[in-house]
Amino acid sequence: MKTYLILDFKITDADKFMQYVQQIPAYIQRHQGKYIVEGVKPEVVEGSWQPDTLVVLEFPSAGQARDFLDDPDVQPLFVIRHAATESNLVLVEGGSWRDNLR
Repeated sequence: MKTYLILDFKITDADKFMQYVQQIPAYIQRHQGKYIVEGVKPEVVEGSWQPDTLVVLEFPSAGQARDFLDDPDVQPLFVIRHAATESNLVLVEGGSWRDNLR
């Protein structure tokens, strides 16, 4: 089942963040992920969530998304992202809330 990583972030150090931006696509592709949304400023239309910038990545499965997150080679880039942004990341498996009622 398709799985999505949704990253909401605010850049605090643009120079460091650019190191991450330049290198992370290769690791996303390594795990068969792809960008659905790439660093877009969202428009809040309802609620109190105030995201700054969003990235949505799609992976063929939750396993591949978790493999990406756990890949030892990508960990140094996550350290850079953590140092260069204030961020929140969620993993969402495709499907419907109705699936949970069965």
